[in-house]
Amino acid sequence: MERAAGRLWGVQDVATYLGVPVMTIYHWRRTGYGPKGTRVGRYVRYRPDDVRAWFDQQYREAG
Repeated sequence: MERAAGRLWGVQDVATYLGVPVMTIYHWRRTGYGPKGTRVGRYVRYRPDDVRAWFDQQYREAG
């Protein structure tokens, strides 16, 4: 998943990176779980570094 520097990720990008269905990302957002996303107009966008940091935190807490 090669991306241009500084590009924000959409829900599909996050789902692909984490290997989960898109609806899981939406569910997590509704319940306050998952990486922090920001609404940009009618779209939700994520900073790739925030998604990676969130995953790293989950990994540390699990092990």
